[in-house]
Amino acid sequence: MEDVQKQSKARKTIKASKLSEKKKDMISGYLYVAPFFIVFGIIGLYPALFSIVLAFNEWNGLGDMQFVGLSNFTVVLQDPLFWKSLYNTVIIGLMGTAPQLIVGIVLAYFLNLAVIRFTNFFRVTIFMPYITSMVAVALVFGVFFSSNETALANYVIGLFGVDPVSWKTSEWGAKIAIALMVFWRWVGYNTIIYLAGLQSISKDLYEAATIDGANKLEQFIYITIPLLKPFIILTVFMSTVGALQLFAEPTVFLGSSAFSRDEAMTVVMYLYRDAFNLGSFGTASATAVLLLIIIIGAAAINTWLTSGIGSKKKRGV
Repeated sequence: MEDVQKQSKARKTIKASKLSEKKKDMISGYLYVAPFFIVFGIIGLYPALFSIVLAFNEWNGLGDMQFVGLSNFTVVLQDPLFWKSLYNTVIIGLMGTAPQLIVGIVLAYFLNLAVIRFTNFFRVTIFMPYITSMVAVALVFGVFFSSNETALANYVIGLFGVDPVSWKTSEWGAKIAIALMVFWRWVGYNTIIYLAGLQSISKDLYEAATIDGANKLEQFIYITIPLLKPFIILTVFMSTVGALQLFAEPTVFLGSSAFSRDEAMTVVMYLYRDAFNLGSFGTASATAVLLLIIIIGAAAINTWLTSGIGSKKKRGV
């Protein structure tokens, strides 16, 4: 009887030690990830929650907050400049991001071909604009799209009989220049993502398709594009979010006059102007909430549309 009691006590101590070891492992795991969550909570989660609360209050950044309900949203939605900034954001986003996704796939396809020489050099060259300083990019494009008649952009379009354009002050001139800046800066980033996706596709599929008589175009349409679908969804999602948050390119390109004209004012620029130029943090936060809703809706729609790439609908079912 005593032996049985000793064995049961030994088993209990072993179980208790195992539980204590699991608790120690669990605690140590939480301690390892705790710094990330603490920093995220301070600089990420708290400002986001505070912005949502601020959207329902009137505050100039110094005094006490005053609850105003939905008045800030009403002011923003009734402001023609907000709708103009949303229109500019969508137009510049479409002109700057849609072409770069298509060109990125084509460039990645050619860079993945074995017959292309110096592929590493071309990959680095294409990726260079992404890591280039935004100030340097603005200086280059500022010279290229100068309003002078002798500027490089005006010289190029002059070869086709087009009159010189005042790129920084005209309605479409500013949009085109900023869209080209966005395209130039981000096309290499998407190309590298697509290139990684292409390298994950087995070459046996292309060899089998060649044996079956499929040409390069058919292989690209029926093999490459469907198998790149996860990467296409990723780039479309990221491009949609980035396009709707466009701020650095138009601000740096237009300079000090960026917030005083509406030719290329984006939603984030409108938000920034309300908060830091006009001192209306309530309407700025309301704009941020509206922008969040727009981003979620646009990203969901684009993801849903791109998820159908390469899928075939079943007929007669």
